[in-house]
Amino acid sequence: MKNWTWKLFVPTGIIVIALIALAIVYVQGRIGQPAGGNPLPAPATITEVTQIEAPKEKYDVIVVGTDPEGVMAAVSASRNGLKTLLVDSRDREILGGLFTIGWLNSLDMNWTPDSKSYYNKGLFQEWFEEIEGDSFDITTAANAFHRMVEAEENLEVRLGLDRIDPLVEQGADGTIVVQGAKLSMGDGTTAEVAASAVIDATQDADFGAAAGAGFTFGREDIGDHETLMAVTPVYKLTGVTPEVWQAIADALNKDDDSGTGANAHSAWGYKKMWQYVATNPERIRTRGPNLGRLNDESMLVNAVQIFGVDPFDQASVEEAYDIARKEIPLMLDFMKEHYPEMEPVELGELATELYVRETRHLIGEYRLSVVDLLEQTPHYDDIAYGSYPVDIQSTSPSNTGAVLMDPVKYGVPFRALVPQSVDGLLVVGRAASFDTLPHGSARVVPLGMATGQAAGAAVKLALDEQVTFRELGASEELVKRLQELLTEQGMDLNPPATEPYAFMSHPQYEGMKAAASMAIAQGGYSNDFGLDLDSNPQRLVQNMAGVAKVHKAAIPYSAAKATEGMNEDEAKTMPLTLAQAAYTVALALYGEDEAKPEDALARLKSEGMWTEASLGTIKNEQKLTNGDVYMLIKDTVAKAAGKTY
Repeated sequence: MKNWTWKLFVPTGIIVIALIALAIVYVQGRIGQPAGGNPLPAPATITEVTQIEAPKEKYDVIVVGTDPEGVMAAVSASRNGLKTLLVDSRDREILGGLFTIGWLNSLDMNWTPDSKSYYNKGLFQEWFEEIEGDSFDITTAANAFHRMVEAEENLEVRLGLDRIDPLVEQGADGTIVVQGAKLSMGDGTTAEVAASAVIDATQDADFGAAAGAGFTFGREDIGDHETLMAVTPVYKLTGVTPEVWQAIADALNKDDDSGTGANAHSAWGYKKMWQYVATNPERIRTRGPNLGRLNDESMLVNAVQIFGVDPFDQASVEEAYDIARKEIPLMLDFMKEHYPEMEPVELGELATELYVRETRHLIGEYRLSVVDLLEQTPHYDDIAYGSYPVDIQSTSPSNTGAVLMDPVKYGVPFRALVPQSVDGLLVVGRAASFDTLPHGSARVVPLGMATGQAAGAAVKLALDEQVTFRELGASEELVKRLQELLTEQGMDLNPPATEPYAFMSHPQYEGMKAAASMAIAQGGYSNDFGLDLDSNPQRLVQNMAGVAKVHKAAIPYSAAKATEGMNEDEAKTMPLTLAQAAYTVALALYGEDEAKPEDALARLKSEGMWTEASLGTIKNEQKLTNGDVYMLIKDTVAKAAGKTY
């Protein structure tokens, strides 16, 4: 077949001391050396990827998508002895996708509680040990992916396809069964390739959606059918000499703000960039940048937020690039004006793929929820662990995003990779079965790489045992064997024990849990949900607006009338009484014609809308706290919408 390319004797104590010293140097190098550390290596050349001209008729597994998650899935499957085909249809010539073509070159790590190590390891660690640190040179990253793939005898690669369509059959029970993929080869020909399983590692689960798997889109599971998190075109700045980088690091490291800093490869901060006023403020803005250093005296900037982009509409994507090209030079001027150490740098290119944070969410055999993160829920089938903050990026110019919480650990079940309605298919990466809120953490690529490794091994086990993925996920015995297999292959599925969060012991935790699940309560990086802080009339109106968005049919009215007669300061500062809270909730439930201030509380009690148990947690009816409000909201949603979180 034609191949073608795209282009001694030492005292024991001394040994121990030496090993400790080496470990310290190693950790500094992996996590990010102090700024001004060792000189950067000379720029390298991206190696070529060996590709097949035409695929075989059948493989054990096809992996669709060459993002990092797909590379890990393919390598994992190959190392488990499976004949594997890795394919892509996104006009790519190198592996690594979002990292190497989208230029997202700063890692969102899943740290263990001591911040000295990270969860999962496995193939991610193998790749991570070949790159520079917490930010990396994209050539280094691409070549590391290429080396991992080239080393696999069971793995073949084909890029540059026009389309990849699922081959499916209808099972006896009506279930869709994936049988392989139809590849449009780019030269006008097609190839139907059979496979025992397909792993969808595309960013948006394009293959799974075409196969008929169920998905929610964006934030629809919390009632928001209109918005997505902003997309980002990463851009390059040149002229970043060692002296310039040192000046950047010095400026950021002397800032007392814990949200700024720098090391040898990464820098973050410059919060004044939030103050930049765009010429097109409804569509674009910048936040404080994340800077990732490259080996050619340049750096990549993850900072721009563009709103209202449809990632599935090429015209919308091109419009986003046009907006970025017009605005980024002005952003750089603003940066130089306020941060003189940036004066020597010049604007380079834009990444050729956008950083898209969210589109489809699989409806899987298990759906990861906010409660899983709040309670560190152990699942018998956990195949990866996450701990990145629940980072909900801005969805419009009117908000700056939010950090719902900062988890110490949560598990991702194997069942979250398994579609409810399709056999022969696994979905890995950010499009797996995560609710939109926990997806704010679980979307990060290192965690997705772990799910990719798990998927590759799962195909091997399912084929050996002649079971479907749903049957595998439902069997604790088989899942245990999968976990043992992954452990043998370098994954760490025995993470350190962690303590429950302090809020778990609060008497109003159940209310907080409901509020967090509806995105009306956030704990930030400190995980402090402010349960004992005073609420106010305006905040409750806003809370009910959020609840109504999630449960529109059950809570159909606006509660805005509740603050009529109050000026803005009063509505935000005066105590919230139980009577005022009752009237506000009654307005949301029954509307202005039926809700009356004088009998709202009695009506809610008589209709069982508010339980005595929740009312009993209120210490002062004349001054309700956030926790009090969340308990009342919990009851309201349970009774009116039939939903218990």
